[in-house]
Parts: sequence; C-alpha cells; structure tokens
Amino acid sequence: MYSHRMIAAFAAFKQVFDPDGLLNPGVIIGPAPLDADLALRELPLLDATFNYPHDEDGFAGAVRRCVGVGRCRSDAGGVMCPSYRATGEEDHSTRGRARMLQEMVRGEAVTDGWRSEEVKDALDLCLSCKACSSDCPVGVDMATYKAEFLHQHYKGRIRPRSHYSLGWLPLTSALAGYAARPVNALLRGPLGKLLARMGGVTTKRKIPAFASRRALRKTLRAAKPTGRAKAILFVDSFTRAFRPQVAGAASRVLADAGIPCTPQDGLCCGLTWVSTGQLSTARRIMTRTVTALDNGDTRPIIVAEPSCAAALKRDVPELLGTEAAQRVADRVHTFSGAMTDLTDKDWTPPPLPETVVLQTHCHEYATFKDRRPADLLRRLGVDKVDEAEGCCGLAGNFGFEAQHYDSSIAVAGLALTPRLDALDGRPVIADGFSCATQVDHLTGDPDIRALHLAELLDPTPGAQSTARLLD
Repeated sequence: MYSHRMIAAFAAFKQVFDPDGLLNPGVIIGPAPLDADLALRELPLLDATFNYPHDEDGFAGAVRRCVGVGRCRSDAGGVMCPSYRATGEEDHSTRGRARMLQEMVRGEAVTDGWRSEEVKDALDLCLSCKACSSDCPVGVDMATYKAEFLHQHYKGRIRPRSHYSLGWLPLTSALAGYAARPVNALLRGPLGKLLARMGGVTTKRKIPAFASRRALRKTLRAAKPTGRAKAILFVDSFTRAFRPQVAGAASRVLADAGIPCTPQDGLCCGLTWVSTGQLSTARRIMTRTVTALDNGDTRPIIVAEPSCAAALKRDVPELLGTEAAQRVADRVHTFSGAMTDLTDKDWTPPPLPETVVLQTHCHEYATFKDRRPADLLRRLGVDKVDEAEGCCGLAGNFGFEAQHYDSSIAVAGLALTPRLDALDGRPVIADGFSCATQVDHLTGDPDIRALHLAELLDPTPGAQSTARLLD
C-alpha cells in the first residue's frame, strides 16, 4: 500500500514520538518475522489415550485447532456452546476452554499439566454435548478433550463420587434389573435421597425407574424376526435398563419398513465411562463389544439411543484405533438414519400428527449431521416440526450431578423449556434417554411423556406398555 520512502517516513515519525518503541511494537514499523511469536508453533507431545486420528501432534495438535474465531460465543443458531449461552462467560465457551488447554500444553502459565485445578475448573461446565465438533469451523471436540483430561487428571487418584455412581451406571442398572420392583420402591423413599447424596447425585430429580429383566426378556423375545434379519438392533444400556419398550417399538417399525432386525443384548458402547474420563475401563468395555460385533457379520447395526450410536461411531474407533473398531463404526446407524437410508421405498408410516415438538440429541446432531429426526419427520408428512434447537441441559451424567443441577436447568431454559410451556397437546419427540428424562422433569406431568420416534411410528401402538414395564 505504501512506498519504501513513505514507510521510512512513518518510522522517523514514530521514532520522534515513541523512541522506546512502547506503542504497538512490530506493527507496520520494523515488523517481526511472520512466525516469530507463534505461541503454539512448537508444542511438546503428551501421552494420551485417544488416538486423535485427524491431528498429527496428538492431543497437543488437537487443542491447537482453536484459532479464536469465537463462533462458540454465539447466542442463536446451531447448538454450540450451551454452557456459554447459559452463563455468558468466556471461561465457559469452547474457545475459553481451548485456551486453557493450550496453556496447559505450553506449560508456562499453567505449570502443573494434567493435574491442573484451573483447567479442571474451566472444563467443569462443559456438558460434553459434542456440538462444538460439528458447529466449530475447525472441529474442536471439547467433549473428547475433557474426557482425556479427566482420565489423566484422576489417574491413580480418588474420583468425584458421581464418576462412580453415574459412570458405572450400565453395570449397576443391569444388577438392579433383577430386582426392579424393590429397588424402585427403595429409591422412591428417604433412603433413595440418602443414596443420591452419597453418590454425588442431585436430590432435586427423581431417579428414573429401572425396568425388570423379565420385561426386557419379554420385549426381546417378541422382537425376534420370523424370517431372515437384515440388520442388528443394538440394545444399549439405557434402553435395556429404563425403557425396553423402545426396543420393542423400534423392532416393529423396522420390520414393518422392510428391515427386520436381530436384537443384540448384553453389550455396551462404553459412553458413561468416556464422559467421566474412565478411559481404561471404557477401552475394555469397547473391546468386548467390538469383538462380539466384528465377527464376519456385515449387516447394519441400528442403535435406538443416539448417544450410544455416536459412541460406537466415533469414540470407539478413536479410543481403540483398530481396523475392527472402524469396521463396526462404519456399520452403525441411528434409528432415524436407518429409517432414512434402509427402508423399503413403498413403505408408508401410520397416521402422524400435523405438528410435534422435537428435542434432537446433541450427539446425534453432531455425529449424524445429515440424518436428523427433523428431516425424517418432515419427509414422512409432519407439517410442522417445532425443534428445540440446542441442548436439553441434562447431557447424560452432567444434569444429574448435584453441583450442575442449576446449570442444567438454565441450559434447558434456552430452547426446550419455552416449547414445553407452549406445548398445547402436541406430542414431544426425544430419542435420547437424557432428553426424555429432562422433558419428564421439566413438565412434572405424568400424562406428558416424551416419545421415542420409534414409538410415534409404531404400527401397533396397542402393544406398548403403559406401565413403564417395571414388572
């Protein structure tokens, strides 16, 4: 823009009024080389558990993705970043957390590495919704970084109580299923609140009722196809423990749509251990699951719970890093994705309402971006899909942890609560168990229950249990 002579004049002028170079050093006059002050030019490689396949420097390269664009500071559109939208604080934005992790890797301002309490506090309100991995222009995946940090931070140390009570939920819920009736009665009484406090769980929420093993076995027997199965219906831990009727509805809908499925019970995606940073345990669980599924079978794997589908699709291959894990991931479909891609062309759904309220699970939003329930509902003839765009606020273990309850309700207030307040008899669709639980909690009305999309499309709705299948 300027000649060398003019630049020299600028330099002379600056020398008169700023002889010590205090004002804007290195700008226009005597600029430093372009790469002289890059804070993240050279970072030490850290031992990490995830393999970060898209970042050549592993964890250090992954956290370096953030270049400060600040889209995570938006207050409308997309889903990122729910905690920032609720608090308005930079510390609680994806960018703020990425900066803290970058400082940890550099080791100058944050000197205690994985043990840093400052970094732990910065990550505390991250809901692990994974929306940033989709909405961020450079694909920052804070949920994975948080899981990695928690794993390293608590290695060899006592963890928060909720990491044990909620992180190990797939195991404890499987045991509770053998005595569902007395366990549910116990949890509804004073002892239930005491146990919740001991486990770091808020007492402001009702603990979801466990389904009995008998109800699950009955559902799975009815779900077995009479002819050749074209796909596998992965019965995840949440569906198995709390709403086996969803597995039954999904099986009936898929069979009606030309995709008869073989139900696969007894396996787990490892999600709860990932979200609480117990990655060594998660790897063992995932390895067992991959071994069972990668047995020469190439049929699609359909998962009714979106968060478990996302874990199988992304977390499993990124944590195990094996070809078998990737083969399994390549076969995974959400229920919405299966209904979009695999159904017979001449299949027609049962009569559907003209309008519904929809809460899309954040993991489904981020991981299966082109196969969302809203698009399927519109294609099937629902005139208006009033989508609560954003996180429901429960986010797995986050909203059940005592210290996060208020934040959970604040996040729900951004999109979900206003739509529930104006429900006016419309059905609520929420495929995610967390989302459905949050809906039940916010309405407080036993007559309003969030439906899984499979329940809405069930060709034989009379087959559904109205007693929540506790016996």
